[in-house]
Amino acid sequence: MPSTLPSSLPNELPSSVVILGTGGTIAGTAASAMDNVGYTAAQRSVADLLHALPAQGGTGLEAEQLAQLDSKDMDNATWQRLAARVSHHLARPSVLGVLITHGTDTLEETAWLLQRVLAPAKPVVLVAAMRPATALAADGPQNLLDALAVARTPGARGVVAVLAGRVHAAGAVRKVHPYRPDAFGSGEAGPLGVVEEGVLRRFRDWPAGTPLGAGVLSGDVAGWPWVEIITSHAGARGEAVRALVAAGVQGLVVAATGNGRVHQALDDALADAQAAGVTVWRTTRCAEGALVGANAGPAAAMTPWQARLELLLCLLLSARGGG
Repeated sequence: MPSTLPSSLPNELPSSVVILGTGGTIAGTAASAMDNVGYTAAQRSVADLLHALPAQGGTGLEAEQLAQLDSKDMDNATWQRLAARVSHHLARPSVLGVLITHGTDTLEETAWLLQRVLAPAKPVVLVAAMRPATALAADGPQNLLDALAVARTPGARGVVAVLAGRVHAAGAVRKVHPYRPDAFGSGEAGPLGVVEEGVLRRFRDWPAGTPLGAGVLSGDVAGWPWVEIITSHAGARGEAVRALVAAGVQGLVVAATGNGRVHQALDDALADAQAAGVTVWRTTRCAEGALVGANAGPAAAMTPWQARLELLLCLLLSARGGG
């Protein structure tokens, strides 16, 4: 249920920031303060996290617990609710921006999805942590304060992620390390900016785009198109592709080697999949760069995870006569 922090403040606040909690490591706990990796995610409420902030950082905030999960288990139903609630709050004149506490494993996917669907004119800031709330040197509180500083920056817009003092645009953010506090980067683009003592120093423009609208994610999620990722590698075989086609997959994203090249055995199976009506997009498994030349296509500059979501959206729009 939504709650307002602190409780003495009215429900509608000028220039308020709404915090939507979804769980993750930032809300995780461990038996020992020395344990930074052996924890259970999504144990503390977003209200608990905000009450731990200094008084000056916790004013003008509203907290709403939207979900409580480990982001490795993020699903379509949660994304649907999240997009709807973010859209709802952004439409309120009193709301300056929205923060989302999130797990790190799928943060880049949620950021890309929200940017593509909403392309908001107000800031939507995803914030996470690599250490649980119980850690001796928990990174969550500082990340939250930095995220609030970004959300309150005049002119801020679009979907960004804030971790370890860096601000990453939705289209560039990547998880690049499994456990370090500075586990996120922005690849060749570089970070959008950094937060220094509560002030954003910006290097690049805010994310922009044309919103598809939260309505694109409406309807029964069980009816959403099924899109999977296939990786090309030495010794690849086509049986997995054929099994997915037989099971009813509607879209396949190929994380190809190098500049979009695919093992011949896999390529043959993908050609058969296309002939059967499955949409196949190609991207690269390389950490940086984009496909160029003959293999470039709709997903040329996307990560496999972004491409999967982009293809999902395209198939949704097509099924509804919008593309």
